Amino acid sequence: MAEQASTIHALLIGIDYYQPNKFYKSLKGAVRDINLVDTFLRQTLQIPPERIRRLMSPNQEDTVLLEARSAQDEEPTYENIIRAFSEITETAKPGEQVYIHYAGHGGNPQTVYPNLKQGSNQKDEGIVPMDIGDLPEGRYLRDVEMTTLLKRMTDKGLIVTVVLDCCNSGGATRGDAEIRSSELPDTLPRTDKSSVAEREELERNWLASTRNRLVGAAGLPQSREYVLLAACRPSEYAYEYAVNGGTERHGALTYWMIDTLSSIATSGQPLTYKLLHDRINAQIQSKFPQQLPMIMGESDRLVFGSDQWSTPYTVAVIKVDSTRTQITLNAGQAQGVSKGTRFSIYPLNTTDFTEKERQVAIVELTRVDASASTARVLKPEEGGIKVEGKIESGAPAIMVSAPIDLIRRVRFFDQKQEGEQEHELPSNLVQRQATALESVRQALAGNGWVVEVKEGESAHYQVAVGREGEYEINIGTPIQNLRPPLSIDDPTAPQRVIDRLVHLAKYQAVQSLDNSGSKLSQAIEIELLKEDGTPFDDPQNPVVKNDEVVMLRLTNQGAQSLKVAVLDLDPTWAIWQIPIGGMESPFFSLERGQTQEIMLRMSVPDDEFYQQTKETLKVFAVQKGLADFRWLTLPPLDEPQEPRGVELEQSLEAENAVTRGEAEGINPLNQLLAAIGADLDNAPQVTRAATMVVDPRQEWVTKQIQIVVER
Repeated sequence: MAEQASTIHALLIGIDYYQPNKFYKSLKGAVRDINLVDTFLRQTLQIPPERIRRLMSPNQEDTVLLEARSAQDEEPTYENIIRAFSEITETAKPGEQVYIHYAGHGGNPQTVYPNLKQGSNQKDEGIVPMDIGDLPEGRYLRDVEMTTLLKRMTDKGLIVTVVLDCCNSGGATRGDAEIRSSELPDTLPRTDKSSVAEREELERNWLASTRNRLVGAAGLPQSREYVLLAACRPSEYAYEYAVNGGTERHGALTYWMIDTLSSIATSGQPLTYKLLHDRINAQIQSKFPQQLPMIMGESDRLVFGSDQWSTPYTVAVIKVDSTRTQITLNAGQAQGVSKGTRFSIYPLNTTDFTEKERQVAIVELTRVDASASTARVLKPEEGGIKVEGKIESGAPAIMVSAPIDLIRRVRFFDQKQEGEQEHELPSNLVQRQATALESVRQALAGNGWVVEVKEGESAHYQVAVGREGEYEINIGTPIQNLRPPLSIDDPTAPQRVIDRLVHLAKYQAVQSLDNSGSKLSQAIEIELLKEDGTPFDDPQNPVVKNDEVVMLRLTNQGAQSLKVAVLDLDPTWAIWQIPIGGMESPFFSLERGQTQEIMLRMSVPDDEFYQQTKETLKVFAVQKGLADFRWLTLPPLDEPQEPRGVELEQSLEAENAVTRGEAEGINPLNQLLAAIGADLDNAPQVTRAATMVVDPRQEWVTKQIQIVVER
């Protein structure tokens, strides 16, 4: 992370002390947060002090922080914050990085842009300068203003990262933790005067940034042009608390972010913002379930870097008991795991899970709830490895066992006859098919997910040799869109055939996942509508044209809030998660009575093979738990294919993540296991589901819509 330090400009804003007002009381951990970040930037990343700008407001009675304040530190007033944004934008050169970290109160006052926010009852979101006061002249730095400030940076070609450790939810103190937001709603008729730009420019930039996009975290438009890491959703809390039982407070987001970065700074392992978010999320959720950190934008960018990096989603450890013999994972029945399933735990900084010598421990699930599971740490004689190192919250976990009834069976058919028909072979290939298929049979040896069919059994797949000397995979008939062709003369082809079989099994198992008997079935309603909101002539079998826009409408008709996610199963054998509300996150909170509309542009892959395709949108809804479905996603089966057949109108990119998981053995959820994979070197183990007092199957549901797309 430190090699690009000379190209990083940092703006750090920490506000504990607020000038007296009735809305925002002073905090105790924001300035410590900024000092923590500042120390990391200077000492670990070795960013020169002249490239770090600090706006600090310590509490007046905190003599330690007051004395530690640098002479160069400025007060974080409204005007000073805007000036700092502008001067960094002017100073930084195209291609350089700008890192902005704010710790303090967040606010959601009445909007001063009613024509942008659809009425005077709508809210603006923003950060709260120290001089907010309780007079109408006091000003927030509002989302509309921040949109222009960030746009100026990205328009110049700067690589921007924003971290906001604040919330906009309101609330009160909870135990020894403080919430970073107003205790009273600010209903003052605040001035609409802005020092960022004239109103016309602010509105123009906001409209340009939100056109065909949804508003994401912190009230800012979803954008791939920068990374935004926010402490929580608009309706949630951002906590500061005394960490590790001490007396000094820190914001949960900032503390665990720096803790994670410090722990892996010298490892040499690549770390993306997506992985950083996952680790932070696991730590915070284990302590404050009401706070779910959000990530938006270039989540696949390396932390304090400019390159993109693809990393897989994994299950995460969210809790470790005091004896280090029992842990909690953020996956349950809704993600397809069952009692008896085993996971391999890796160190916090792991990105390459082929390095099995890095395994910390093997754990086995002892209890499976709707979207979380409890596991015991296995002794060496049980799990096969010693417990090495420390199991930490946020550590990634990979599944290593599965129910045996989910194994897919394949038949190798080497009896094609000579002839000119499609099911026959040219004479030069007839004698070669047995040898070619024997190579695939050998590549299959030891595979835990696909096995050769035995006499008397039915096969899920058939592998044979095609007329062009290529391997073909059949599901009734040959699958046509498996490209590029794998020649029987290519020595790497047999293993690639096996990889394709495993991928197909995963895809089809997610496709068949169903839990329609859940009590939540009536709570979530899904509708696919035309772009104008009118129904299709045949709602059960919608047919759309290439490049046509449709609306997916989700409605919570239940008595409690739901955590929902939408997976798209596209014709390239890819599965990706559609961001809801403009946010790339594990799930979207759909409140009681709330409706969420997602605009989707349907498209046929840019390949002459596809004239008509089928697209499946699968909606998951969970009442409790973390509900992370990202580990069910799959990349396209073959590199030349585009990863989607449906795209968000806001043009968000899919995250092509290889996935992990395991399934329950009672209803069709059992088949999900093949969709989420495991360690292919280990044969699956038979598992048995427990009879539970509270049935977790009643706490989640899935529904789906299939769409025909015609060119």
